[in-house]
Order: sequence, then C-alpha cells, then structure tokens
Amino acid sequence: MRFTLIIICCLFGLSAQAQWYHIDLKKHIRFPRIAEVTDHSISKLPHSALSYQKIKLIYLDRSDYNLEAAERQVTKTAQHNMRFRVYSEASYNFNELAGLYLQQNRLTEAKWFLLQSNNISRADNNDKLTIANLIGLATIKAELGDFTQAQQDLTEAHEMAMNRGFRDDMLLIEKKISDLKQKRQSLPKPELRYAETPAATAKAG
Repeated sequence: MRFTLIIICCLFGLSAQAQWYHIDLKKHIRFPRIAEVTDHSISKLPHSALSYQKIKLIYLDRSDYNLEAAERQVTKTAQHNMRFRVYSEASYNFNELAGLYLQQNRLTEAKWFLLQSNNISRADNNDKLTIANLIGLATIKAELGDFTQAQQDLTEAHEMAMNRGFRDDMLLIEKKISDLKQKRQSLPKPELRYAETPAATAKAG
C-alpha cells in the first residue's frame, strides 16, 4: 500500500512538472522580428488622398444677432467700468461700441460713443486711443458730408501721431486724408445760376 502511494505521488509530481515546464516554454517563445519599414510616405495609407485636397477657409459673417450679442456684452462691461470708475478701460469699451455701431451704420450712436471715449482718452493722455477716436470721428463726419470737420480731425490726429513718432498711424491717416480729398472731389458740383438782367426780365414781361 505504501509503495502504491509512492508511485502515485511520483506520477502526479511528474505531471505537474511537465505542465509548469510547458507553461514556461510558452512564456519564452520568441517570435520573429517585424521587418523595418523603409517607405515612410503616406501614399499607401487609405485616406492619403485627403491630404491633397485644398482646405477651404470658412469665414463667419457677423450677423445682426452676433452684433447685438456683442453690443450687450460690451455695454455691460462699460457700465461696470464706469460704475467702479475704471475710466481708462471704459474708454476702450466706448470705442469698441462705436465700432459695432459703425458696422450697423448707426452713425449718430457711433459718433456719441467716440466723443465719450475721446474725452476720457485725452484726460488720460492716451494718445494712441485719441488718434483712433479722431480717425473714427473723421470717418463718420465724412459719411455725413461734413468734410471740413473730418479734415480737421484727421489733421489733428496726424500731428499727434507725428509728435509721438507713431509711424503706422501716420501712414494710415495720410491714406485717410487722400481718400477724403478724392471723395470730396468726386461729388457733383452744384450748377451755377445767374440772375437775369433787368432788361431781359422786362422783355420777358
């Protein structure tokens, strides 16, 4: 009996050892190396044709809804800055509001906000913003037909830019002045009408 048990234990031991040996062989199986890729182009990729298509740029138009939303946001910010007396920031808000109104051809409102921005920027000695405001005011006055006032604003802005060495602003203002002159000259001239002489009037009567 004892001998039989010894034989059975030996058989089980050999079986377990064989199983562990089989598992160990699986762990150490070495697969062949993957061949190195020599062609690094994308010509063989399934979607490679997409890379040759022209990318179309999408331009989002500022609709009336977007303009109104921007107006509400800037107005809210301007009110906040004015309430807490952050006038320098409010000046930029007024300038931005004027730009939004210009896009909607609301010239009277744009002019009013530019004047408010200009008053603050002058008090703060913010010449950059003052120049921008003067250019905006000149644009509005030219649209309203007030060429004399528009010329004065542009002249003042040009002198300020020249004194401060703002070359880019000077070039922009010079172009605005040139455009203003061309627009003024392109307007139809009023016909000259002369009063009739007394002799002609008496003859006609």
